[in-house]
Amino acid sequence: MGVSRRGLLAAGGAVGTVGATGAAGAAGLPATPGAPGGAAAPGGAAGDARRGRRVRTGFDRLAADGYAVLAGQRVGVVTNPTGVTADVRHVVDVMHADDRVRLVAVFGPEHGFRGTAQAGGSEGRYDDPATGLPVYDTYGRSGQALADVFTASGVDTVVFDIQDAGARFYTYIWTMYDCMVAAELAGKRFVVLDRPNPVGGRAALGPVLDRAYATFVGREPIAQVHGMTVAELARLFNGEFLARPVRLETVRMAGWRRRDLFDASGLPWVPPSPNMPTPDTALVYGGTCLFEGTNLSEGRGTTRPFELLGAEGVDRRWAEAANALELPGVAFREAYFAPVFSKFQGRTVGGVQLHVHDREAFDPVRTGVGLLVTAKRTWSGFAWRADRWIDKLTGSATVRTLIDAGAGPDEVAAAWERDLAAFRAVRGEYLLYR
Repeated sequence: MGVSRRGLLAAGGAVGTVGATGAAGAAGLPATPGAPGGAAAPGGAAGDARRGRRVRTGFDRLAADGYAVLAGQRVGVVTNPTGVTADVRHVVDVMHADDRVRLVAVFGPEHGFRGTAQAGGSEGRYDDPATGLPVYDTYGRSGQALADVFTASGVDTVVFDIQDAGARFYTYIWTMYDCMVAAELAGKRFVVLDRPNPVGGRAALGPVLDRAYATFVGREPIAQVHGMTVAELARLFNGEFLARPVRLETVRMAGWRRRDLFDASGLPWVPPSPNMPTPDTALVYGGTCLFEGTNLSEGRGTTRPFELLGAEGVDRRWAEAANALELPGVAFREAYFAPVFSKFQGRTVGGVQLHVHDREAFDPVRTGVGLLVTAKRTWSGFAWRADRWIDKLTGSATVRTLIDAGAGPDEVAAAWERDLAAFRAVRGEYLLYR
């Protein structure tokens, strides 16, 4: 008997025979024969900003089709400030002004619909001043409690349109997951409007979550850097993880290619959260966010969060040790900074700044692990957070225990390769683009 992908991801074991996907199809362009996962045509130079052309997002294509996918439905949108058109109008404002779609509610995630809240915060329930639409707070809600919000809102279809950052612990993908579960419980359709993965989609990298460590920074066993778009993740969640799949439709992009980083899209970058100011931040975030699990600053409260790392007492030896690892695509500069909030607020600390010089060669997860290893070796004050947050971020205790035992980056990376290979095999069945 074949091994199901659902069981394979849960067990993290060796790859066996895989069964049917169980995933809903994608709305939009017809599939290209022979393309993996029903992929759309590659789009040639459509995503090449240097030629003055841009990717068309899922929303762009939805609107161009006259909102046919939403016809006759009362619609609620899960979104935040990143839900914008190419000319930076918010999709809620556009839809509210268009008689072809019946928009009746907005659902705000962490940081809120309009983005006024810091990490770990939301905006609560209110009426949006610009549109008069009721805004419901999804942050901290899941299961039946969130399903009750969807029921109370009166929607028939829940639409998701948020820019992701490409890392397992970036919470918007788990907002989507929770909303999918809740939509099924409430008997609602779920439509995902796709946007680019800002760090590309060529590969999945890093450790795969052990379900024993599941939290809002990782509900299910996917890789630390998943290399998928939100529509692809929705298909994966529906096919592998949801006990009862939701009625899912996805609206694909046009012109996006797996090798593309965000600046190739021609789209405007809107910070998806206060400490994700640029696509460069997203590029390193999948590795350096691990410093949230330590007593070092991850650069919050500076103009280069997740690119600047440090603590009081750290000196040039850390940068020297990190450069000695010869990690591909990146160099480290001795740096000093004073965060204006968060760890070490108002105090000058020493550390490193990452400088990525070859984005194709750069591996954020190995880089993050290399920096943890060298920080511990060169600074006697190094400590993990007492709540073992590092285990939630990496998805198990393995990375922490290996580093504590003196392992180097290669040995740590070797420990996740078997589970990563299994995830990659399953992931390939849900990809929509070449």
